[in-house]
Amino acid sequence: MASAVSALGWGVALILLPLTGAVLAFVLRPLATRVGVGTALATTLATGGLALALVETGSGRYPIGGWEAPLGIALAADGLSLLMLAMTAAVGLAVSLYVPGYFRDKPRASADFWPLWLFLWAGLNGLYLSADLFNLYVTLELIGLAAVALAALAGSADALAGAMRYLLVSLVGSLFYLLGVALLYHAYGSLDIAILAEQVAASPPVWAALGLITAGLLLKTALFPLHFWLPPAHASAAAPVSALLSALVVKGSFYLLLRLWLTLFGAEAGGLGTLLGLLGAGAVLWGSLQALRQTRLKLLIAYSTVAQLGYLFLAFPLATGLAWGAAVYLALAHALAKAAMFLAAGNILMFGGHDRIADLDRVAQRLPLSVAAFALAGVSIMGLPPSGGFVGKWLLLQEAIAQGAWGWAAVLVLGGLLAAAYVFRVIGYAFTQAEVPQEPHAVPATLGWIAFLLALGAVLLGLVAPQPLALLGIGAPLGEIGTAP
Repeated sequence: MASAVSALGWGVALILLPLTGAVLAFVLRPLATRVGVGTALATTLATGGLALALVETGSGRYPIGGWEAPLGIALAADGLSLLMLAMTAAVGLAVSLYVPGYFRDKPRASADFWPLWLFLWAGLNGLYLSADLFNLYVTLELIGLAAVALAALAGSADALAGAMRYLLVSLVGSLFYLLGVALLYHAYGSLDIAILAEQVAASPPVWAALGLITAGLLLKTALFPLHFWLPPAHASAAAPVSALLSALVVKGSFYLLLRLWLTLFGAEAGGLGTLLGLLGAGAVLWGSLQALRQTRLKLLIAYSTVAQLGYLFLAFPLATGLAWGAAVYLALAHALAKAAMFLAAGNILMFGGHDRIADLDRVAQRLPLSVAAFALAGVSIMGLPPSGGFVGKWLLLQEAIAQGAWGWAAVLVLGGLLAAAYVFRVIGYAFTQAEVPQEPHAVPATLGWIAFLLALGAVLLGLVAPQPLALLGIGAPLGEIGTAP
């Protein structure tokens, strides 16, 4: 028990640090950037502390205030939550270092950004560590409200319209989730996931709760055909905000759906796994085709997010430990790659004053690091070796072939080809002279390096795959990799 408390003490810090930083950044607005960057560094170090503690002691559970469920609530951490926390820390630190240069001429926007981003980070960390369904609802609301405010930060008409649509979708998704939680509480008298896992059995209330919770989380994850709100919100936001929304925010609701599926609903879901797989396949194909049709770079990247999210749901009909591990690995690789793409797009937009793909005007010669970042991230998005995206898609393909599920295998291959088409389309225009020359603007070199390092991380993730996959063994949240959980 002492070792678990020691490990989860880091978990408490992961929630309190960004919360405290958010309050300080709001109160001390002239010092918001220093507070924000300092908090980002401290939160990243705390994530490392939790990782070392979990490797040493295994999974842990920490009753807040010393009160165990059902009277109290608890935090819990295992290999799955650790990898999601590490993903958030890696992207969060990179974006935090990117923001001072991006908002260098917009002190008001910078001061507004930091409290919202740190509240969002606290919500994400709380989501990955919560072991209580109502606590999870609170974190979902914190994430949703902070994300909506960040999406509106750009202040343009498109940004405000996209943020309003995002707000309505977030509230509807949260309402569905809360109704499902209420049904479970009425049926079993507890909201602790570990207690519910021992009691949940097939019954009408459980099926209704499964449907409501799944619908709410699919809406928040923007799975096809519920993706209508994502491209406008992500494409019209400021570049660092788009990176956070695409890389991190949608992963939170996916993580929660995966966690509840594995612990509560998987055995009672029946054919729902196949339905989720079909929706995922639709997302891969539709999102990729829409990305090919876009004339603006940020909209292309946003529709690419719709497509890449679809791959995560191909694990549900396969339903083995290997498939779940592949989905988690794809989520990690996508977070790094998509953050790199949006930051690179932000650099290009800052440089030329627009993000029209046909008018990139030899940007490869002028912003080589940013174009290299986009290309490297594209390697992972396409699923080419040796990237993290390749590892995740290869594991999914391996499992699909082993089960004779040739339809899912075909979607994986076709999705990769479509991704190659829209990535190479952008790269081609990046080397082409535009009909109307663009007036260039200075872009700090550090912004290009940050995008490049994120993209490089997405590629290198494929070379260190055994280590992250081994971390998933802490607490065995996915079961044995390669066997049914």
